[in-house]
Amino acid sequence: MPIAGYQGIEKRGETGAVAWHVAMRPSKRRKLDKSKRLDGIYEKIERLKAQVRAKVEHPFRVLKCQFGYLKARYRGMKKNTAQIETQFALANLWMVRKALY
Repeated sequence: MPIAGYQGIEKRGETGAVAWHVAMRPSKRRKLDKSKRLDGIYEKIERLKAQVRAKVEHPFRVLKCQFGYLKARYRGMKKNTAQIETQFALANLWMVRKALY
């Protein structure tokens, strides 16, 4: 996910050949001149990264706030996987509940 907190992650050796799409620092983003074509493209890319991050984080907010799932207890990989998959299915239903009527 493109979060600015991951700045410099590509310098770490253990990350391997992963392509990181890190968000631009807010101060650097404010300095962009929107009238320049290249800076306009950078701004568009940053907006797209933020949109993806928002879509990914929303189900986690639903799990935490609506269903109170704050802490995972280790019960075995199969049980944890089944529980989380069920909770995300419920979170998806909760997010589209208005469209279901």
